[in-house]
Amino acid sequence: MIIRHQQIPIACIDETVCLHEGTVYPNAIFLDLEHCIFKVPICIGVFGICEYREGHLFTTQYMIENRQDSLDLLIIMRDYFATDLHGYMVTFAGGNDLSVIRYLFEKNKLEKEVLDHYICVDLQKVYHAYTKENTGLKPLEKLFGIAREEEDLISGSALARTFYKMMDDEQYSQRMPKEKIELILNYNLSDVINMFYIVTQWHRYVSRKEEETP
Repeated sequence: MIIRHQQIPIACIDETVCLHEGTVYPNAIFLDLEHCIFKVPICIGVFGICEYREGHLFTTQYMIENRQDSLDLLIIMRDYFATDLHGYMVTFAGGNDLSVIRYLFEKNKLEKEVLDHYICVDLQKVYHAYTKENTGLKPLEKLFGIAREEEDLISGSALARTFYKMMDDEQYSQRMPKEKIELILNYNLSDVINMFYIVTQWHRYVSRKEEETP
């Protein structure tokens, strides 16, 4: 299994423009999964999270390399959720990710109740509540002035095929180009970091609701 940790310094945050006046970001984990689904969830390929502490963003990523890793990763996730003290879980279209987690936990006899203490903040739903518009993460990033290079993007179907091959062939990951592994990890990392940026810059780009206006 590939494990990565990073620590990123964050400039001063203006809580007056944060989502919910700054109550969410310091008390949240920002979560994004890359997974494989064919009719039912097959595996979680990448588990990416970040959290804010004392002026820094701490990121952690786990990426499987074979079938055994996929089982080990579920246990890592279960243990993380069981001991994490954050009250919020920030996602984008997180209902999909949470349903995958719960399905695979239940299938492998792991306690899915470890998720119950989180208040889930789905930025897709929050954006719709403010604007009555539907959006994807990449268009929302564009609205917030976040640029991604085309070569840094990868489709969900391509990710699913990659993880399916890992589950089917123990040696597949050893034959993968290092550039492809980097692409997958950087894609996931950008997702979690950009969600943090969106939450802490929310009202620079999204008008307040009438009841929030002073």
